[in-house]
Amino acid sequence: MAGSRRPKRPTEVRIRAYNVGFGDCFLLTFRYPAGDRHLLMDFGSTRLPRRNGPGSMVRVAEQIRTDTGGKLHVVVATHRHADHISGFAGKAGEVIAALEPELVVQPWTEQPDLATDARAPSSSSSPGRAAPSAGRGGGKRLAAAAAVSRLADMHELAEYVREQGVRSETVAGVPKRLAAQLAFLGEENLLNRPAVEALQSLGRKQVYAAFGSRLPIASLLPGVAVDVLGPPTVEQSAGIRREARTDPDEFWHLAASAARARRGGDGQGRLFPEAPVARQVPQEARWLIPQIERMHAEELLSLVRILDSALNNTSLILLFDVAGTRLLFPGDAQIENWRYALRDAPEAAEIRARLATAVLYKVGHHGSLNATPRTLLWEALQEARTDPGAEPLVTLLSTLAGKHGSETRGTEVPRNTLVEALRRGSELHSTEEGTTSARFWRDLVFPLDDGSSA
Repeated sequence: MAGSRRPKRPTEVRIRAYNVGFGDCFLLTFRYPAGDRHLLMDFGSTRLPRRNGPGSMVRVAEQIRTDTGGKLHVVVATHRHADHISGFAGKAGEVIAALEPELVVQPWTEQPDLATDARAPSSSSSPGRAAPSAGRGGGKRLAAAAAVSRLADMHELAEYVREQGVRSETVAGVPKRLAAQLAFLGEENLLNRPAVEALQSLGRKQVYAAFGSRLPIASLLPGVAVDVLGPPTVEQSAGIRREARTDPDEFWHLAASAARARRGGDGQGRLFPEAPVARQVPQEARWLIPQIERMHAEELLSLVRILDSALNNTSLILLFDVAGTRLLFPGDAQIENWRYALRDAPEAAEIRARLATAVLYKVGHHGSLNATPRTLLWEALQEARTDPGAEPLVTLLSTLAGKHGSETRGTEVPRNTLVEALRRGSELHSTEEGTTSARFWRDLVFPLDDGSSA
């Protein structure tokens, strides 16, 4: 009888944001009278902070082990970018695996039976591995497999771009900042195969989710509801269908083929392998080479930015509802991902109304210029706060300035104009502020109505 009177909802939720530099790592702790339950949201970094940081992802993992008491209940990997999943590989990943999570949630694009070498759709998901129902039809699953297949081609291009970025650091005519951006974005968009494979074997159950998927968390996190607002499936998003049928489908395939050819050996990397090779460049042509190198680097940067956006748009967008307290975690979702949930979906108006009551927004893509759509998202978040007595929106930014984008082009991350808007329209918390090497995290605590008074 005593157990039946026990509150079935948490009394408090704490969000611990670890300062992992350019990356995301959040531990959501739901406090129940019977004990805490924990959800890890992403675990990756591409640039740890030099000061006031943990020093290594292994140390972050060990802190997570301490903070959870040795047990994780749910792991969410929003998408496969290195700054969100790199920690799941290697020794840090071994620490996380030892916490024995019950459930691992990833986007539908990571589903193993839609592998990048798929020739036909699988008949069903693997045992214990739920997939969005929208992808189960034959033609729809073929389209989904084709969409996932393009990710492999994109990673081939990323590897080539990374190599060219490193090479360009010593090439005359290529500015150092341009070469650094190439190397950074190329590394960011690599396959991260060890982390991807570690995630596939992590946890007792795997779910690959899309817009509208229902996550099996009732027994793991009682009283917690989660709306999956993205990414859409191929069937759901007309924009994705058009993209799959036209230029990007061929573009990524051809670009990746060119990258593979250039990286091949034994003459395979040359366009005309039988043609003679000039050992010396004529004096009158030497001035042109640095110009060509710079132009090549700029073109590659444009391509890898497109690649970066495409992978960001496979991000999970999760809206938690904990006893009426709503928390929004969108990974790195950019405007194309948001557009389906907030404009094109049949229930878009209802979703916007729910977002208007969110108390927390984890700022998308580390504060980039296109991950917090102003009219689609930001105005919806501000809508319920026009009354003078309304509680402010809390925003949480995990970032590292100076590592991505350019202030001169207005692409710096975090975007200055966005940060200014966040400070004006919310209570902004950033992992770059208020942390030390000994305490490399920030806590946000939300007391909840546990329903015991009802």
